[in-house]
Amino acid sequence: MNDDGTGLLTIGELARATGLSVRTIRYWSDEDVLAPVTRSPGGYRLYDAASVARLELVRTLRELGLGLDDVRRVLAGERTVAEVAATHVAALDAQIRSLRVTRAVLSTIARRGSTAEETTLMNRLARLSAGERQRIMTEFVAQTLHGLDAVDPEVRERMHAITVEPADDPTPEEVDAWVELAEMIQDPDFRAQMRRAMEFNAADGASGRPDGRSLWFAKRLVEVAAPARERGIDPGSPEADAVLRDLFGDADRADVLDRMTVGFNERVARYRELIALVNRAPAPPHAEDFAWVVAALRAHADS
Repeated sequence: MNDDGTGLLTIGELARATGLSVRTIRYWSDEDVLAPVTRSPGGYRLYDAASVARLELVRTLRELGLGLDDVRRVLAGERTVAEVAATHVAALDAQIRSLRVTRAVLSTIARRGSTAEETTLMNRLARLSAGERQRIMTEFVAQTLHGLDAVDPEVRERMHAITVEPADDPTPEEVDAWVELAEMIQDPDFRAQMRRAMEFNAADGASGRPDGRSLWFAKRLVEVAAPARERGIDPGSPEADAVLRDLFGDADRADVLDRMTVGFNERVARYRELIALVNRAPAPPHAEDFAWVVAALRAHADS
């Protein structure tokens, strides 16, 4: 305490009283966060007891991560601590989400041994906004369905309803899934494949079959093929041939196989699996049943 009887503290005494450095207090004073009460005849800054309490508040707010502008507003009575805290919580939430994405991307890069080019692409894709992610998916669906008015309405509706909503705290596996999905739906070969599947669907619709035919067929396939697969019937066995006859009758199996391999092949199955992974949704069901039917068709194409 100053020995002139005023009860005022020099900056050195204030530093000792609070445990802060003289340099920090001087900086905050220069930034108009902690103005001195007065100055000594020699020009030294002097502070009172209220300055100690004010300094403790400044230190607390700074330790909580608030900027000097917000600290000034609180000290000036322009904003309450609660208001500033609420704003800061929102900012911290955004930072935490960004840090989680950063951690997931770095984990993926380390695991993959990614090149510089792959790292740049992965980081860019991982940080796309929700709107940008959905725009990529919407463009993919629009190109897939463009001009195919006879596509089964239920299939069309399901395609348009697909959303891509990664979690705020994605795991490295989820980042992997989104990056793979984004690359897949922008791949011209995969787009052409999905387009061809929709063209088959539209051709079926043009023949006058009722709405919902595609989903009806999928249900029927599962009902017939799932029990056969679960019983361990080999796709190449005569029993499998009987299952195919039950499913497709006398239809040209080469034509059926062509349609099945376009709409239900491994890449399409992976596409559906990736969407489920990104959205933390249940894995798409019955992929093994469709794969069993394709294998059986290949084995009995000439039957």
